[in-house]
Amino acid sequence: MRSYAGAPPSRRRFLALSAGGAVAGAAALSGCALQVAGAADSGGGGDSVTVMMAEGDITDDQIKQARKELGISIIRVKYDVTRLIAMITAGKPPELVRGVGATDGPYFAARGVAENLDPYFARSAILKVDDLDPVNDLWRWDGRTQGKGPRYGMAKDFSQDSMYWYNTALFDQKSVAHPSATEPITYEEWLEKARQLTQRKGGQTRVFGGSYNGLGITINLAALTAAAGGNLFTDDYATIDFSSPEARKALAWYVDYARAGVGPSLINPNPDAWDGPTYLADRMAMSNSGYWLGGMINTDEKVAKVSRLAAAPRFAGGPRISACQGGTGFWMPKKARNKEAAWRVFEWFFGQGPAKDRATGGWGIPTLKSLQPLMPRQKGYQKQVVAVQEAELKHFSVVSFTPYAKVEALDAVINLIIPAAMRGQMSIGTLIDRLNDKTNEEMKRGKELVS
Repeated sequence: MRSYAGAPPSRRRFLALSAGGAVAGAAALSGCALQVAGAADSGGGGDSVTVMMAEGDITDDQIKQARKELGISIIRVKYDVTRLIAMITAGKPPELVRGVGATDGPYFAARGVAENLDPYFARSAILKVDDLDPVNDLWRWDGRTQGKGPRYGMAKDFSQDSMYWYNTALFDQKSVAHPSATEPITYEEWLEKARQLTQRKGGQTRVFGGSYNGLGITINLAALTAAAGGNLFTDDYATIDFSSPEARKALAWYVDYARAGVGPSLINPNPDAWDGPTYLADRMAMSNSGYWLGGMINTDEKVAKVSRLAAAPRFAGGPRISACQGGTGFWMPKKARNKEAAWRVFEWFFGQGPAKDRATGGWGIPTLKSLQPLMPRQKGYQKQVVAVQEAELKHFSVVSFTPYAKVEALDAVINLIIPAAMRGQMSIGTLIDRLNDKTNEEMKRGKELVS
């Protein structure tokens, strides 16, 4: 594949920067959009860094801390991909942008809009390459393969998102054996346990036996396919192939999970919208939310005492793989105007005060190996969680994602098609044919805009 390192971004390639494609691209290139982009300018004295982020990524207190410790003012802009395109096109991009390494890393690197951060890491006394956890390889891209080549960003924290939490009290209520603390169970066994643990009354689900939706349907299916020994994408990542034996196994398992009604799905939505509140209310026996959910679990000692973390399942006969489906962090646009100040904020956020605060809270595994000893382990149940998590780190593997489509666009396509199969109204064979057709239409458009 052609690498765009050093190439100026073109209007045509920007059309590929959002799930909305041409609609978002057209809005980005309008005069109105350019005026909105300029609204982020501070107009104040001294160094300032504009950071496009989600709510809570950098708090008010941390902004005050940065101003005091670094002498830099952080200007927050709410993350919006259409606005991002407009700001870059106008020549006034944010200095730092929020991104999900697992899916955004190759996407933005392939379009030539992300800064190669290797020179910055090489001279940093705070972020040393040999201290980076391998999860940061999600932010590497060599023009063809995710996980190799230059670094274009860094994760602020992470989980191995196929791992799952389980509530021992709910297991004991149904006399279901606890998963092993050292060996992964199979996906087939996980689903059987979920069936046994599900509690229903009067046609209503009182307790979900287990939730297994990952961070989104496409990245979850990619991880499941890897666990079956394959790749959801073809070797050049230009197309999706649900018909491979491994992808078919992963898809069929996920459809069976939804049909069983043991957990939330597109046809059985969770009233709480996500696993956290349901798990804390003792209405979910298992949740594949990874270590990250521990930050929330730790806020309720009653739930924390009966909660355990387990290794990612494996398919019978398949490899042991424990992927990260997120790796959320920041990247620097190539056209950022104040890169030196941006890098100083980057170092501070990922390696100093904010990073240490995140580590001690249990909200994700620190992405610097030197900070991992700060993970909470004072109490007995926390020691169990950390022991399981540290053992699981040995099985981390980058599950490469395509650079040719935004994950949100692929999710939207799959979400429209798969419910019929989940309801038993469509065979797996027909589902595969339709998914291949529609997802690859999206992939084709993306490849044309990158090539």
